[in-house]
Amino acid sequence: MELILVSVNCGIASPIGIRDGDPIISAIAKSGIAEPIVFVGGQGIAGDVQADRSVHGGIDKAVHAYSADHWPWWQAEKGFVCSAGCFGENLTVAGADEGDVSIGDRFRWGNVILEVAQPRGPCATVDVFNSRSDVAHAMTLSGRCGWYLRVTQEGWAPTHHAACVRISASGGPNVRETFFARHDARIPSSVRQRVQDAPALAESWRRALANLPPANK
Repeated sequence: MELILVSVNCGIASPIGIRDGDPIISAIAKSGIAEPIVFVGGQGIAGDVQADRSVHGGIDKAVHAYSADHWPWWQAEKGFVCSAGCFGENLTVAGADEGDVSIGDRFRWGNVILEVAQPRGPCATVDVFNSRSDVAHAMTLSGRCGWYLRVTQEGWAPTHHAACVRISASGGPNVRETFFARHDARIPSSVRQRVQDAPALAESWRRALANLPPANK
Protein backbone atom coordinates (compact mmCIF):
# COMPACT_ATOMS: atom_id res chain seq x y z
CA MET A 1 0.00 0.00 0.00
CA GLU A 2 1.09 3.54 -0.77
CA LEU A 3 -0.31 6.68 0.80
CA ILE A 4 0.17 9.29 -1.91
CA LEU A 5 1.15 12.63 -0.40
CA VAL A 6 -1.19 15.31 -1.69
CA SER A 7 0.40 17.87 0.62
CA VAL A 8 2.78 18.08 3.59
CA ASN A 9 1.59 20.79 5.97
CA CYS A 10 2.96 22.68 8.97
CA GLY A 11 1.70 25.59 11.05
CA ILE A 12 2.45 27.93 13.91
CA ALA A 13 0.24 29.07 16.77
CA SER A 14 -2.06 31.97 15.90
CA PRO A 15 -5.56 33.26 16.77
CA ILE A 16 -8.31 31.43 14.86
CA GLY A 17 -11.41 32.80 16.59
CA ILE A 18 -12.99 34.06 19.80
CA ARG A 19 -14.51 32.04 22.65
CA ASP A 20 -16.09 33.75 25.69
CA GLY A 21 -14.42 36.99 24.69
CA ASP A 22 -10.92 35.52 24.56
CA PRO A 23 -8.90 34.65 21.46
CA ILE A 24 -8.54 30.97 20.60
CA ILE A 25 -4.88 30.25 19.94
CA SER A 26 -4.22 27.18 17.83
CA ALA A 27 -1.76 25.81 15.28
CA ILE A 28 -4.50 24.03 13.33
CA ALA A 29 -4.00 26.44 10.42
CA LYS A 30 -1.35 24.58 8.44
CA SER A 31 -0.08 25.25 4.94
CA GLY A 32 1.95 23.26 2.45
CA ILE A 33 5.72 23.12 2.85
CA ALA A 34 7.56 24.71 -0.05
CA GLU A 35 10.94 23.06 0.64
CA PRO A 36 11.53 19.79 -1.23
CA ILE A 37 12.61 17.89 1.88
CA VAL A 38 11.91 18.24 5.60
CA PHE A 39 13.35 16.77 8.78
CA VAL A 40 11.00 14.59 10.80
CA GLY A 41 11.94 14.00 14.43
CA GLY A 42 10.41 12.10 17.30
CA GLN A 43 8.10 15.01 18.17
CA GLY A 44 7.01 15.68 14.59
CA ILE A 45 7.86 17.62 11.45
CA ALA A 46 10.42 20.39 11.81
CA GLY A 47 8.69 23.77 11.89
CA ASP A 48 5.32 22.41 13.01
CA VAL A 49 3.88 23.70 16.28
CA GLN A 50 1.20 22.53 18.74
CA ALA A 51 -0.33 25.39 20.68
CA ASP A 52 -1.84 23.23 23.45
CA ARG A 53 0.61 20.48 24.30
CA SER A 54 -1.79 19.02 26.87
CA VAL A 55 -3.94 17.56 24.09
CA HIS A 56 -1.79 17.81 20.96
CA GLY A 57 1.68 16.67 20.03
CA GLY A 58 3.92 14.22 21.81
CA ILE A 59 5.44 10.95 20.68
CA ASP A 60 2.11 9.24 19.91
CA LYS A 61 0.75 12.28 18.05
CA ALA A 62 3.89 13.33 16.22
CA VAL A 63 2.35 13.35 12.73
CA HIS A 64 -1.33 13.69 11.82
CA ALA A 65 -2.63 12.21 8.54
CA TYR A 66 -6.00 12.73 6.88
CA SER A 67 -7.29 11.14 3.68
CA ALA A 68 -8.32 13.36 0.79
CA ASP A 69 -10.38 10.39 -0.39
CA HIS A 70 -13.05 11.73 1.99
CA TRP A 71 -13.34 15.12 0.29
CA PRO A 72 -16.17 14.10 -2.11
CA TRP A 73 -18.19 12.77 0.86
CA TRP A 74 -17.77 16.00 2.80
CA GLN A 75 -18.89 18.08 -0.15
CA ALA A 76 -21.86 15.84 -1.03
CA GLU A 77 -23.11 15.25 2.54
CA LYS A 78 -22.18 18.50 4.28
CA GLY A 79 -21.53 21.03 1.54
CA PHE A 80 -18.00 21.33 2.91
CA VAL A 81 -15.44 22.01 0.20
CA CYS A 82 -12.18 20.61 1.59
CA SER A 83 -8.60 21.53 0.85
CA ALA A 84 -5.21 20.34 2.06
CA GLY A 85 -4.78 21.10 5.75
CA CYS A 86 -8.42 21.92 6.46
CA PHE A 87 -8.53 19.26 9.20
CA GLY A 88 -5.26 20.48 10.68
CA GLU A 89 -3.38 17.50 9.28
CA ASN A 90 0.34 17.33 8.56
CA LEU A 91 -0.04 14.77 5.80
CA THR A 92 -2.89 15.07 3.35
CA VAL A 93 -2.88 11.61 1.76
CA ALA A 94 -4.76 9.74 -0.94
CA GLY A 95 -5.22 6.09 -1.80
CA ALA A 96 -6.42 4.74 1.56
CA ASP A 97 -8.57 5.67 4.51
CA GLU A 98 -9.29 4.59 8.10
CA GLY A 99 -10.62 1.21 6.98
CA ASP A 100 -7.39 0.38 5.14
CA VAL A 101 -4.85 1.50 7.77
CA SER A 102 -4.37 -0.41 11.03
CA ILE A 103 -2.90 0.38 14.41
CA GLY A 104 0.77 -0.63 14.29
CA ASP A 105 1.14 -0.46 10.50
CA ARG A 106 4.50 1.00 9.57
CA PHE A 107 5.20 3.30 6.64
CA ARG A 108 8.45 4.49 5.10
CA TRP A 109 8.55 8.15 4.05
CA GLY A 110 11.95 8.98 2.62
CA ASN A 111 14.25 7.58 5.30
CA VAL A 112 11.66 8.21 8.02
CA ILE A 113 9.62 5.35 9.45
CA LEU A 114 6.17 6.11 10.83
CA GLU A 115 3.91 3.84 12.89
CA VAL A 116 0.15 4.27 13.23
CA ALA A 117 -0.55 4.95 16.92
CA GLN A 118 -4.20 6.01 17.25
CA PRO A 119 -7.16 7.67 15.54
CA ARG A 120 -7.52 11.41 15.68
CA GLY A 121 -10.21 12.27 18.22
CA PRO A 122 -13.02 14.75 17.46
CA CYS A 123 -12.02 18.33 18.22
CA ALA A 124 -14.17 21.46 18.36
CA THR A 125 -11.23 23.50 17.07
CA VAL A 126 -11.86 22.01 13.63
CA ASP A 127 -15.29 23.67 13.65
CA VAL A 128 -13.89 27.04 14.76
CA PHE A 129 -11.12 26.94 12.17
CA ASN A 130 -13.54 26.18 9.33
CA SER A 131 -16.27 28.56 10.61
CA ARG A 132 -18.71 25.67 10.93
CA SER A 133 -20.55 23.85 13.71
CA ASP A 134 -20.95 20.37 12.23
CA VAL A 135 -17.54 19.02 11.24
CA ALA A 136 -16.45 17.46 14.56
CA HIS A 137 -19.88 15.86 15.03
CA ALA A 138 -19.85 14.45 11.50
CA MET A 139 -16.36 13.07 12.05
CA THR A 140 -17.60 11.29 15.18
CA LEU A 141 -20.63 9.74 13.49
CA SER A 142 -18.87 8.74 10.28
CA GLY A 143 -15.45 7.69 11.55
CA ARG A 144 -13.78 9.93 8.97
CA CYS A 145 -11.34 10.98 11.63
CA GLY A 146 -7.78 10.67 10.33
CA TRP A 147 -4.98 9.14 12.37
CA TYR A 148 -1.81 9.92 14.28
CA LEU A 149 1.58 8.35 13.70
CA ARG A 150 4.64 8.07 15.91
CA VAL A 151 8.13 8.38 14.44
CA THR A 152 10.14 5.20 15.00
CA GLN A 153 13.03 6.33 12.80
CA GLU A 154 13.89 10.00 12.43
CA GLY A 155 15.25 11.40 9.20
CA TRP A 156 14.62 13.45 6.10
CA ALA A 157 11.55 13.05 3.93
CA PRO A 158 10.42 14.43 0.55
CA THR A 159 7.47 16.82 0.49
CA HIS A 160 6.51 16.79 -3.21
CA HIS A 161 5.61 13.95 -5.60
CA ALA A 162 6.14 11.46 -2.79
CA ALA A 163 4.41 8.66 -0.93
CA CYS A 164 4.42 6.83 2.38
CA VAL A 165 4.91 3.16 1.55
CA ARG A 166 3.60 0.55 3.97
CA ILE A 167 6.52 -1.69 4.93
CA SER A 168 4.71 -3.81 7.51
CA ALA A 169 1.07 -4.57 8.23
CA SER A 170 0.27 -5.24 11.88
CA GLY A 171 -2.85 -7.30 11.33
CA GLY A 172 -4.41 -5.35 14.19
CA PRO A 173 -7.63 -3.37 14.36
CA ASN A 174 -8.00 -0.71 11.70
CA VAL A 175 -8.25 2.96 12.55
CA ARG A 176 -12.02 3.11 11.99
CA GLU A 177 -12.88 0.27 14.37
CA THR A 178 -10.39 1.67 16.88
CA PHE A 179 -12.17 5.02 16.71
CA PHE A 180 -15.64 3.51 17.15
CA ALA A 181 -14.47 1.28 20.00
CA ARG A 182 -14.10 4.47 22.00
CA HIS A 183 -16.87 6.63 20.54
CA ASP A 184 -19.75 4.22 19.83
CA ALA A 185 -21.37 2.51 22.82
CA ARG A 186 -22.92 -0.10 20.51
CA ILE A 187 -19.55 -1.68 19.74
CA PRO A 188 -19.36 -5.20 21.24
CA SER A 189 -17.05 -5.76 24.18
CA SER A 190 -15.06 -8.33 22.20
CA VAL A 191 -14.16 -5.72 19.59
CA ARG A 192 -13.32 -3.15 22.24
CA GLN A 193 -11.05 -5.63 23.99
CA ARG A 194 -9.29 -6.51 20.73
CA VAL A 195 -8.61 -2.83 20.15
CA GLN A 196 -7.46 -2.29 23.72
CA ASP A 197 -5.02 -5.21 23.39
CA ALA A 198 -3.35 -3.91 20.20
CA PRO A 199 0.35 -3.67 21.14
CA ALA A 200 1.04 -0.45 19.21
CA LEU A 201 -2.02 1.44 20.45
CA ALA A 202 -1.19 4.74 22.16
CA GLU A 203 -1.39 4.37 25.94
CA SER A 204 -3.72 7.37 26.28
CA TRP A 205 -6.24 5.70 23.95
CA ARG A 206 -5.84 2.38 25.78
CA ARG A 207 -6.54 4.07 29.13
CA ALA A 208 -9.59 5.84 27.71
CA LEU A 209 -11.01 2.51 26.55
CA ALA A 210 -10.34 0.91 29.92
CA ASN A 211 -12.25 3.71 31.65
CA LEU A 212 -15.39 3.39 29.52
CA PRO A 213 -18.59 1.86 30.96
CA PRO A 214 -19.03 -1.86 30.16
CA ALA A 215 -19.68 -2.44 26.47
CA ASN A 216 -22.21 -4.71 24.80
CA LYS A 217 -21.44 -8.44 24.72
